[in-house]
Amino acid sequence: MIVHSWVVSNVERAVNQDCIFCKIIAGEIPSAKIYDHGGIYAFLDIAPVNKGHALVVPKKHYATLFDVPPDLGRELTTALQAVGRAVMAATGATGLNVGMNNFEAAGQLVHHAHFHLIPRHAGDGLTLWTQHAYESVEEMQKLTQAIRSAIG
Repeated sequence: MIVHSWVVSNVERAVNQDCIFCKIIAGEIPSAKIYDHGGIYAFLDIAPVNKGHALVVPKKHYATLFDVPPDLGRELTTALQAVGRAVMAATGATGLNVGMNNFEAAGQLVHHAHFHLIPRHAGDGLTLWTQHAYESVEEMQKLTQAIRSAIG
């Protein structure tokens, strides 16, 4: 049974014994480590979208972005910038996608918060998701208000 992070309600666990990323960070499973500083760890993805595809993860176990404490944000941003620049330099990439999947419906396969850094080259064949239009300006405005209300 998977206990979703919103049920756990921000309970911080240093390690989840069943989490492959926790095992990688602990050194129980080998990885191509490229960054290890403070509370952040980064390594090359074993199944890269493009060569140099890296994963940046908090060392402590948080299931999704919504569980990561806000005070870790600065450290995450610093790591994303450092690793992103290094990936681009090492691969000769002219662009970089930074992405994060939260929950299974969004494609999250490992339930440990992580960011994908994917080096990009002109003509590499990678396409992003299809964009859609709102049926009307009114529909967009209604959703705008619903989201603002949910923020509080």
